[in-house]
This record gives sequence, C-alpha cells and structure tokens, in this order.
Amino acid sequence: MTAEATRPSIPLLVLGNGRDLHTERGVECPGELPAPSDPDLVARARAAKAALGDQVFILGHHYQRDEVIEFADVTGDSFKLAREAAARPDARWIVFCGVHFMAESADILTSESQSVILPDLAAGCSMADMAAIDQVEECWDELADLGLTDQVVPVTYMNSSAAIKAFTGRHGGTICTSSNATTALSWALDKAGAGGKVLFLPDQHLGRNTYARDLGLPLEDCVVWDPHKPMGGLTAEHVRSATMILWRGHCSVHGRFSVEAVEAARREIPGVKVIVHPECRHEVVELADEVGSTEKIIKTIAAAPDGTAWAVGTELNLVRRLAAQFPKQRIVFLEKNVCYCSTMNRIDLPHLVWALESLVDGKVVNAIRVDAEVARSARAALDQMLALPGKTHKD
Repeated sequence: MTAEATRPSIPLLVLGNGRDLHTERGVECPGELPAPSDPDLVARARAAKAALGDQVFILGHHYQRDEVIEFADVTGDSFKLAREAAARPDARWIVFCGVHFMAESADILTSESQSVILPDLAAGCSMADMAAIDQVEECWDELADLGLTDQVVPVTYMNSSAAIKAFTGRHGGTICTSSNATTALSWALDKAGAGGKVLFLPDQHLGRNTYARDLGLPLEDCVVWDPHKPMGGLTAEHVRSATMILWRGHCSVHGRFSVEAVEAARREIPGVKVIVHPECRHEVVELADEVGSTEKIIKTIAAAPDGTAWAVGTELNLVRRLAAQFPKQRIVFLEKNVCYCSTMNRIDLPHLVWALESLVDGKVVNAIRVDAEVARSARAALDQMLALPGKTHKD
C-alpha cells in the first residue's frame, strides 16, 4: 500500500491555525490572554468569579492542573461533570475546564438558555480525534455492503465527539463510560443476538478489556478496524467471524503504560499494588492488581490503609494530587517518563482568567454549541446509557 493511501481522510490542523467544527480540532482562541507570568492571576480569577457569582459554574476534570482545580466548583470525571452542569439550570455560564468532547456533552445536557464555555478551544482529545464522523460512516457503509448492519450494535465511549455519539443514537446503540462499560457491552451483545456484533468506538483498549477481562470472553472474537485502510484492513471473513469490531483508537496517555513499567514497579517498591485505568493496553491491565475509572482509582486509594504503596497508571496531574492528599501512603506514577494529557493541560490559569473576565465584560467567548439535530441523536444515545441497569455512570 502506498503512503498516499494510508493518510487520514481528514486534514490535520496545526495548533492555532484554523478549526474544523465537525471534529475535535477546534484550535482558535481569539483575544488577548493574560501573561502566564502575571503575579496577579490568582487574584484576578478570584475577583472575576466573585463578580459573576451564581451566574457562573466552573467544572474541573480530575486531569486538570492544580492552578485550575483551585477555582472549580465541582471536580470529577467527564460524565459526572456534564450531569453537574445539567443540574445547575440557574447558572447562565458553565465554564468547563476539560476538553472539547466534555463541553459538547455538557451542551447537549443543558438548556438553550445556558452557554458552555471551553477556556481554550485547542483542548481537544487525541482519542476522540481518531474517530471522525466521515470515517465512521464509511465503516458503516462497508459493513452494509457485507450485509451486516442489521446485526451490528454500536457502543461509543463517552470520550468521543458529539457527531459520533449522534451516529450511535441513530443506529440504536448506547454510550458507555469506563465504569459502566461492562453493563453497556452486555446490553449491546444481548441486543445484537446470536451471531451479532458490536462496533466499539473509539478506544480499542477499553473495548478489548471489557470484553475479554470483565466478561471473560475470547480475545480471538475481537478484530481491529483501521479507518485508514480499505475495509479497516480486514477481510470479509475476519469481519463476519468477529463479535467485537474494535475501532483503532487509543488514549495517548494510558497507551504509554507498559508491561516493563509494571515489572519495574514490582521490583523496586516492596509490596506495591498496581492500579491502572482500563484504557491501558490489555497486557498491562492483565498484570495490574486493580483496574478502574478515575473515580474508582481515587476511591480505592482513599480507602487504603496508611503505609500502602501504589503505582498508578493514569494521568500525572491526578497521580500527583493523590500523592499530596494521602502523604501516609507511597503513591508513584507507574511510568518513569512524564505523561501529562497535553490537550487537557492547555486549560491553564491565563485562559481561565481570560474567559471569566470576558464574561464580566459581557462577552461570551469560546461557547460550545452542538448542532440541534446532532444533539437530538446524541441525547438518544446518552439516554439509552442512563436507562441501563445499575446506578453508576462514570468514566
């Protein structure tokens, strides 16, 4: 295959140069930001937030910098924060300190009278970017050519664009988070029936780990669909014989954790327990002592006795925060190489101050608006998730 044939079908945009509103690649941030060296940034943020009062509600994802988390009214995972936004109908402005797909979900779940603001539009998600809507529609068309779409139920991870959530809603699927993925996948497999299939988007690792580790089903039932290759790089027989069609996507943070890192932690730290996020590769998850969502990682460590040693496989901001919160435990980052979520870290104090001070001046900046038709279909998929058995819906 030629290099030309393997290139993505959508253009990549250099940060700061243009935007494509149909993908996660919103990168424009007009306006003058305060200098990051401004010693008054904290005071300015406090003053702006105080001036706005109950009209503004600030959400902070667990992976945000401490300087941003300080000003969050609520912290949590992406779906918890979207639901918190929906529970604040009196707040005119929801400032979402997270990434683009999270702000989209908040916009879908809030009212027309509210504005969801992302302080830096370049805060996207590399995983969500790995499944563009034209690629997913092309995949569906190829499955239709094989006569399989009546047997396929899409399951889409929360970490996806509104367009992909809408695709899922249009085709009778559901959204999942990393803590309810087992329930969502069981529902989809039951709906697909004997001989049916699940198209799992966009994180192959969460799909594989849920199917093989959590449900105890055979790894050989899984195939990986590469959107940059004709028919996903698979043969018709591969697709027909598979139960799980995993999209070739991954988290750029969690995908870095390795078997070698787990083995090194066990050698170097007596009695260490390894806890990782299910977006990690299957071989890493298999070696871990505990596997769970960001919320589960936090709760597990919070409940552990003093003197416990943990090697944690998730985003570094959260690991450092846990180490500061629980100083009587030994909490270390699983990978020796520094591994921040680079796009999440684009939300910094200068961007937050700029967004808040703009609101004080009567100007709404970086509002996230999901197309009404897309929002309706995406809401159908989110509502299906909320209708699944169980009470926990967290990523």
